[in-house]
Amino acid sequence: MKKLSWTEYFIEVARLVAKKSSCIKRQVGAVIVKDNMIISSGYNGTPRGVKNCNQGGCGRCNNPAIQSGANYHECLCVHAEENAIVQAAYQGIVTKGSVLFTSLCPCLYCAKSAVNAGIIKVFYNEAFAMDEATIRLFNEAGVDIEKYD
Repeated sequence: MKKLSWTEYFIEVARLVAKKSSCIKRQVGAVIVKDNMIISSGYNGTPRGVKNCNQGGCGRCNNPAIQSGANYHECLCVHAEENAIVQAAYQGIVTKGSVLFTSLCPCLYCAKSAVNAGIIKVFYNEAFAMDEATIRLFNEAGVDIEKYD
């Protein structure tokens, strides 16, 4: 049996974390790693104390007429990457110099948060509609980004 590389391992963990998501549109997971140790994780879903998406908590996600990528201003869900960053802050964990592993390429909003959180590298598993803008931002900010298949 082949031993997983660290990258394979953390991508698999992010994909597993995605399964915790209650979002009915898409499940995404993220882990933040420092010195090959997971310091935080997050999945997409409604904020703490708000009904889960699959329980009617997010009107956008529960509206079948809204297409993927549209009407984000109506969505109550917190993205996985943002959730991982916020959960680290909630616990007082420093993310500066860390690496983000995510099951989906971060959206531009999450990319901005990752830059400001001091994340230095991002590995992602699946493409997303905003890949080009996200990659441009990361390149300008000096954050390495790599798609991992």
